[in-house]
Amino acid sequence: DLQYQKDAIDAVCDLFDGQKSCQSMFTVTMRASSAAADDGTAEATSLPGMEESSQGGIGNKLIVSDEELLANLHEVQQRHSLAPSKGLTGDFTIEMETGTGKTYVYLRTMFELNRRYGFTKFAVVVPSVAIKEGVNKTLQITREHFEKMYPKAKGYEFFQYDSSKLGAVRNFATSPNIQIMVITIQSLVRKDYAVVYKDSEKTGGEKPIELIRQTHPILIVDEPQSVDGGKDGKGRQALAELHPLCTLRYSATHIDKHNMVYKLDAVDAYEQKLVKQIEVAAATVQGGHNKPYVKLLSVSSKRGVVSAKVLLDIETLAGVHRQEVTVQQDDDLQLTTGRALYADVRVGEIRAAAARADKDEAFLALKVPGEELQLRTGQAFGEVDEGAVQREMMKRTIKEHLSKEKRLRPLGVKVLSLFFVDSVAKYRQYDAAGNAVKGEYALMFEEEYRRFAQHPDYASLFAEIDLATAADAVHNGYFSIDKKKIGGQSVEIYKDSSGETKADDDTYNLIMRDKERLLSFDSPLKFIFSHSALKEGWDNPNVFQICNFSTRETERWRRQTIGRGLRLCVNQAGERLRGFEINTLTVIAGESYADFADKLQKDYEDDGIAFGVVEPHQFAAILGFEGSRLLSEHLKDSGYTNAKGKVQKKLQTALKEKTLALPPEPEFESQRAGIEATLQKLSSKLMVRDADHRIPIAIRKSVYLSPEFKALWDRIKHKTTYRVHFDNDKLIEACIKAVIAAPPVANTRLQWRKAGIAMGKAGIEITEKAGSDIVNLTETDVALPDVLTELQDRTQLTRQSITKILLESRRLNDFKRNPQQFIDIVATVIKSCKQLALVEGIKYQRLGGEDVAANYYAQELLETNELTGYLRNLVRDTQRSVYEHVVFDSDRERTFAEDLEKNDAVKVYAKLPSWFKVPTPLEAYNPDWAVLIEQDGAERLYFVAETKSSLFDDDLRSKERGKMACAQAHFAALASGIDNPASYKKVISVEDLF
Repeated sequence: DLQYQKDAIDAVCDLFDGQKSCQSMFTVTMRASSAAADDGTAEATSLPGMEESSQGGIGNKLIVSDEELLANLHEVQQRHSLAPSKGLTGDFTIEMETGTGKTYVYLRTMFELNRRYGFTKFAVVVPSVAIKEGVNKTLQITREHFEKMYPKAKGYEFFQYDSSKLGAVRNFATSPNIQIMVITIQSLVRKDYAVVYKDSEKTGGEKPIELIRQTHPILIVDEPQSVDGGKDGKGRQALAELHPLCTLRYSATHIDKHNMVYKLDAVDAYEQKLVKQIEVAAATVQGGHNKPYVKLLSVSSKRGVVSAKVLLDIETLAGVHRQEVTVQQDDDLQLTTGRALYADVRVGEIRAAAARADKDEAFLALKVPGEELQLRTGQAFGEVDEGAVQREMMKRTIKEHLSKEKRLRPLGVKVLSLFFVDSVAKYRQYDAAGNAVKGEYALMFEEEYRRFAQHPDYASLFAEIDLATAADAVHNGYFSIDKKKIGGQSVEIYKDSSGETKADDDTYNLIMRDKERLLSFDSPLKFIFSHSALKEGWDNPNVFQICNFSTRETERWRRQTIGRGLRLCVNQAGERLRGFEINTLTVIAGESYADFADKLQKDYEDDGIAFGVVEPHQFAAILGFEGSRLLSEHLKDSGYTNAKGKVQKKLQTALKEKTLALPPEPEFESQRAGIEATLQKLSSKLMVRDADHRIPIAIRKSVYLSPEFKALWDRIKHKTTYRVHFDNDKLIEACIKAVIAAPPVANTRLQWRKAGIAMGKAGIEITEKAGSDIVNLTETDVALPDVLTELQDRTQLTRQSITKILLESRRLNDFKRNPQQFIDIVATVIKSCKQLALVEGIKYQRLGGEDVAANYYAQELLETNELTGYLRNLVRDTQRSVYEHVVFDSDRERTFAEDLEKNDAVKVYAKLPSWFKVPTPLEAYNPDWAVLIEQDGAERLYFVAETKSSLFDDDLRSKERGKMACAQAHFAALASGIDNPASYKKVISVEDLF
């Protein structure tokens, strides 16, 4: 029921608006004895003179014309303020940030496409065994959910493609049920020996690829940047071999963005709190310039000149500073740095990698007194004792882990921490007899873990625990297993893995198939050590700390690293918990906070996220494409952005001082709130917090214990329950009017296309010519679906109510003209009317008396629920607030808090914590403020306030308006029978409270 997921599903499904439910039929030839191989366990026998039979195959069929599809695409892109496509291809891009439920979204999209248009054949193409297993696991655990949500889809089938069990492929082609095949790209790209391209008795003598092609499956490509195959594009070519009806490409990090239909990027996900908040604990060495230091950053070869970028300690007027320098062979580093410490340290041979894929071959030879060293990319000479730094990083990780565990364990959340090590051998080794031996990292971890277990701050976590065994049980390493004989004994050797081969199944068994057990308190494992295996598909929702010992500067490694812990955490019941106060990912990094944040932002920019750039389509959702273009030009002409759309200081000042000048046309002024909100977002940088600036925020006892605050809290603390009372006649009347006013329903159309055919040695070439035309069709043989059942399933209204709506709207001729489009339009209209009626008809009732603690939010919760904040997001040393500092999430909230402090009429106030929620049928709602005002020294006014940029309802999203209307009803219910109750108000400034 998450709106952004529904938006992503609708964005894809609405592409096919106008498509009616139909299928293609084809013939599948079978040898008579091939049935013996149906289960894939045995090969059928082929004998001379065997009889052949045929079976009907069922595939997807698209009847929407290209023109209609392109029009639908532009409508979807305008809805989401995406750049309009100039032409049409069969690929569509859906961008969803890691941790936002991408797999669930594309699985549900399949069922929605089947419900709306009758499509039944789907293939999920993935880059690795890890993701294949993850998709299969999701399909297993969501079966009951999807069958309940889509009753007509019961009996749907899914399977993992296995070349030894090809009977499943024949069933894929012939079954009338929804079929979902999950296949790795490796099964498709190697034509010379891939079984999918060869005749097989198990498929009735046909090539598996031919059976798949004839179904014209809808392809779901999971992580296409890893599937496509880079510059060679072998993966992309293999996808085309499947003859898909269309290809839907899902990822957080697309390289090629074909026809973008939905975009939920890192900034969107972060702003909507759909992923964890990111903070960095930076381990940087200060004053460690007592040895000649050289770190190789990169090697390049341009126009035959090979050079390297290195970090050196340079003598400057302000002292010694570590700086990036470009060097070449035979450079004298004493001259380069100006420091005698580098005497006799010279650059030797510099070798660039032969190809981008072989960049590990690059090195720099460093000549130092008595020896010559080879530095690989990321390696350093003259580093401060690496072990000492890594020990401190490990200590910080354990401390962060235990602090979170102490806070989150009572909420049913198991905390996990992840270490990326620079060498597997430093964590686990083997002796001559093949016995596992702990490496230096494992020993270091256990020493520090036992030391923290004795600390009084964490004593409550270690009661009744034998630390001698506990330290050994809480950590383990996940590396691929390779059977190898040592001293005549077969043992398990752990090595690095990329997660892309069959051998990785063993690794996957440990880290993903037992994910539920790993998240359970019954499993002692909490600290996970890995090397580089954790790529796409290997994340876990309860990873709260990531410590990186690896020094490799691989492409986008920061984004890949934090991606392993971005998912919102879950409790022991598997329920996802929300809010940054619970969900904060702490990255322990060996570089400064500023460097990490800047380089992480560059990673995002390399992935196509444009920070601080206003693009011409940015406001299309509220102004249309043309209006958005005009506004973009106005911002450039006014100096708010430069010629490339980059935000200038002038715009930031105008937004802060509320002086933004818009074009004179009224349509721009009427959308000011939405325009300013979009520009505010575009003017911000990626928000990465500094862990060292996180501080606990204490209660201000003088306010907390005051009679004024108690009086305020007593008026808002009670919980309510709600019921929705429908005026059925009124709802039906609203639905009738809305259906009458709904858009017209178009005829099915026939598209004529003219093409020339040329025959040559390369084959037959087809070129489309002018003369294409579209003709409306009057179909007399269309089998009309059961419109009452369809609408009942989609709206949950009774058949009687639906019948009345359809008859009195007098639009049943539209149903005959195009049944599927008519059902889609009517269902959308009814659901919109229902949501409005839901809010209008809600009735809240206060829960029982104060003798039951569950009936209200006790004031003591403010003390027992720890509140933390970051120095940059605090209004410090507040005197009227219940907390010593106020945490703000926006400039508007900061200004409001500062104004509350300045106004003498404000006696006490509180920024309401995230656990203070009002139940609504849309989703739980957390109000902003509770305020007590005293006027003329006598009259007291109590408020719950919501700060918004506009007081006009039209400027707010419908869901937001609905939740606020519910909050109004909730606090009205609390006011019943109370003298001088609290009022709920939507405000822009403190003055609005008066």
